[in-house]
Amino acid sequence: MKHIDEIPFERVPQAESTYIKWIFSPKDGVPNFSMRIFKVKAGGKIPEHSHPWEHEILVLKGRGKIRIRGKEYEVEEGDVVYIPPDEPHEYYAYEEILFLCMIPNKGVPPELR
Repeated sequence: MKHIDEIPFERVPQAESTYIKWIFSPKDGVPNFSMRIFKVKAGGKIPEHSHPWEHEILVLKGRGKIRIRGKEYEVEEGDVVYIPPDEPHEYYAYEEILFLCMIPNKGVPPELR
């Protein structure tokens, strides 16, 4: 067990004004899925990218947009989004946005395994 406030946010280098907390990763002994919280400050963005794994998102706070394969979705607190594998996607924050993001462990960087 741990408390969310004990886990620091780390800057996401390939994004603008974006930070991540790794809640669970293989380092914690979880066998299948990892959990992260992203914070994107107002005006910040995660540029378009894709990867061979899915992820599920729950918006905890704030408003922004997510673009998946060229289609934009306005998101706010309480919205949930599924992003399929290999789909180009990006994020933009109108105001500071926090979202929970789950991925399979195969998508976790080697330093967190």
